[in-house]
Amino acid sequence: MHKNEFMLEIPYGTRDLLPKEAAKKREIEAALAGTFYKWGYDEIVTPTIEYLDTLTIGNGRSVEPHMFKFFDKSNRTLALRHEMTTPIARVAASRLKDEKLPLKLSYISSVYRYEQAQTGRQCEFYQAGVELMGIPNATADAEVIALAIEGLRQAGLKDFQICLGQVEFINGIMEQVKLSPEQQDEIRYMMEKRDLVGLGTIIDQTNLSQNSKDILKKIPVLHGKTEMLKQAYNMVVNEQSKRALDNLTEIYNLLKVYGVESYVNFDLGVIRDFAYYTGMVFEAYTPGLGFPLCGGGRYDHMLSDFGNACPATGFALGIERIMLAIDRQGLPEKNSQKQFYVAYAEGNVEKAIERVNQLRKQGNTAELALLGQSEKEAKAYQIDKNYVECVYIV
Repeated sequence: MHKNEFMLEIPYGTRDLLPKEAAKKREIEAALAGTFYKWGYDEIVTPTIEYLDTLTIGNGRSVEPHMFKFFDKSNRTLALRHEMTTPIARVAASRLKDEKLPLKLSYISSVYRYEQAQTGRQCEFYQAGVELMGIPNATADAEVIALAIEGLRQAGLKDFQICLGQVEFINGIMEQVKLSPEQQDEIRYMMEKRDLVGLGTIIDQTNLSQNSKDILKKIPVLHGKTEMLKQAYNMVVNEQSKRALDNLTEIYNLLKVYGVESYVNFDLGVIRDFAYYTGMVFEAYTPGLGFPLCGGGRYDHMLSDFGNACPATGFALGIERIMLAIDRQGLPEKNSQKQFYVAYAEGNVEKAIERVNQLRKQGNTAELALLGQSEKEAKAYQIDKNYVECVYIV
C-alpha cells in the first residue's frame, strides 16, 4: 500500500459524515436538545476519556473486551467511554452530590465500542439521552419513557414501538426455581442475545422440574398488552416477580395519562446488555431495522458504587440509527435548501459584502461569492449548491 493510500483511510468502525449527512444529524440533534430542555433537563458534557476502573464499575469486567484502552504517562489504564450513563453517574456522585434532587441531565455525545461494524452499528457512534436521578418510583420511569417517545417523534419518526420489560420479573423467577448464580448468568446472556435455541438447551440441561423449565422458556415470548401481564401474573408464585409486574402496570397507567400508550408493548424478555439495570427496562424498535433505536431503564445501585446512593433512570437514543430509520421509511426530509447566494460582477465586491451583511442581519442564510462571476456562472453555482435565490450585484 502506498503512503498516500494509507493516509486516506480511516480506522475500522468509523465513518465520514459528508455535508448532507452532517446536516441531517445536526437537525436531529437540535430537535432532541430542544425537547430535552423543554422537559427540564440540563445538558452535561463529560470527557471522552475516562479511567478504565471508572467505566467498568457496576458492570464488572464484562464490558472491558469491547472498549478502546490505552495508558497515560503514569501507566494508568484509560479508555474511551463506551456509554454515557457511567460517566454521568460519576459526576452526579461527586461534583453534583449537593444539588437539589431530582437531578435531570441530558447529553448528546459520541461513544466508542469495539464490535463488528455493520449497517447501523459502528465502533464510533453518537447518542443523545437523559438521566433522571433521585426519584425511585414509577413517575420517574414513566417520564423518561414518555420523553424517549417524544424525542423520537420530534426527530421525525412516526412508526416505532417501545418494548417495556422488568428485570426483577426474570430475577424473581430464577430465584423461584432455585437456579445457581452460574446458571442464571448463562440464561441472562441467552435472553439478552435473543437466542431461543441456546436458551432452551441450557434450560433442558438443568435438573429443574418440567413446569419450571416451561416457565423459563416462556419468558422471551411474553409480549403484548395488559392481558399478557395478567397471564404472567398467574405464572409466578414469588413476590419479587409480582411486584415487578405491578410496577409495569403502574408505569403503563401513567403513560396512558401522557397519551403515548399506543407506542408501548410489554416484552418481559427484554433484559438489556448492561449489568447495572435494577428495574424497568425498555427498547424502541422500528420496522426495517433489526436493532433498537433506543434503550434504557432503571439503575438504582450505580451511584452507590461511586459512594453516593441515589436511585436513577434514563435512556439513550442512537442518532445514526434514527437517521437510517428515517431514510428506510422514506419519510420526508426537512427543507435543507439555503436561501441566498450573493454574487457580483468584477469590481463590485464592496456592494456585495454590504448586501450579504444585510441579508444575514435579517436572519437569512447567505453565502458571498469570493471571486467576480458572470451572471450565468452565478446561477449555475446557486443551483449546484442548493440555494433558493441568486442575488447578482452589478
